[in-house]
Amino acid sequence: MTILYNMLFSFVAAASFGIMFNVPKNLLVKCGTVGMAGWMVYFFLSENAVDSLPSTVAAAFTVAVIGHLYARMYKTPVIIFTVAGIIPLVPGGTAYRAMRAFVQNDYGSAVSLAAKAFMISGSIALGLVLSDVFYQVILRKKVPAGK
Repeated sequence: MTILYNMLFSFVAAASFGIMFNVPKNLLVKCGTVGMAGWMVYFFLSENAVDSLPSTVAAAFTVAVIGHLYARMYKTPVIIFTVAGIIPLVPGGTAYRAMRAFVQNDYGSAVSLAAKAFMISGSIALGLVLSDVFYQVILRKKVPAGK
């Protein structure tokens, strides 16, 4: 049942952000699917004792790869899918707890939580960049040089 809840809520989070981002209505389900796929990669890796940073990189990579595929299939910009898709991965709760610890003068805990939030954010960026590099390498192999 936990897996179904994770799938449902990650889908709703990504699709809802797509609504706020003014994604065309016919692409909202695809945005939700991208977010759900990324979150499920993160969830399964985390459940199998993989640290949160590599899990986040793998999940962001998955989001970006699926985003590139959907962008090609539906002839839309990649950013429509990747921005909505990474929303479930954003460490908002960790950042909130870090700010709360700062306000409560618990600086040791605050710095630790803030560093974790920054590293997770960097992991998201790394996953997206790796996917773009991967996609460009594959695209170059398909298109002959000079054309």
